[in-house]
Amino acid sequence: MLAGHLGGIRHYKDDEFLIAKHYGNVVEGLKIFQDDPLVSPPGTKFNYSSYGFNLLSAVIQSASGEDFLTYMHEHVFGALGLRSTVEDQPAEIIEQRARFYSRPKDEALRNAPFVDNSYKWAGGGFLSSAEDLARFGAALLQPGILKPESLRLLFTSQKTSDGKETGYGMGFFIHPSKSGQRVFEHSGGSAGGSSQLILYPDARVVVAMICNFEGEGGWLREDIESIGEAFEKK
Repeated sequence: MLAGHLGGIRHYKDDEFLIAKHYGNVVEGLKIFQDDPLVSPPGTKFNYSSYGFNLLSAVIQSASGEDFLTYMHEHVFGALGLRSTVEDQPAEIIEQRARFYSRPKDEALRNAPFVDNSYKWAGGGFLSSAEDLARFGAALLQPGILKPESLRLLFTSQKTSDGKETGYGMGFFIHPSKSGQRVFEHSGGSAGGSSQLILYPDARVVVAMICNFEGEGGWLREDIESIGEAFEKK
């Protein structure tokens, strides 16, 4: 339910998207929302929640007995051959880390505000490259890193307790493309960053785009999907 946004955990509120405090452990980040009521009973309604993935990171840490970031590097990034994917630690020198920009509505381009993403590593705290993002998507087109039954879980729409499909599996929206092909996709947004990953599983096409910009004038998902449509038709 957490991976499908059916757990009832709330999303950001107020200025939480711009938190600048450093959290030393994923469990500490849970304090932001741990005392808040559920937005709906678990299983009854789709409520998108980055904090739901924060809670999943704490589960991974507890079940594995490893620090969450250590686990990700050793068992996920390394296994997938992701060479440019790291946590966005503000105090560290990260080679080729881009400067981030934003453009509020009806305002000029500016530097994005400073944030410390340690409060939400799993919910949106990693840096990557378009190449790594495409490599990640390609690894999900066939069994290998994950078993066939695991891939089915990722890419099968979950249902609410009353039987309605949510159009979301585990970490991916699921819907038909403009040409009617199956599409698995997700966007990403941060203070000064935007990303889009689209998988065409039947055509075995992956489109990945990343930009160090967010705000007015950015891309639309339909624009990125049109690139995939062009390749899919070939």
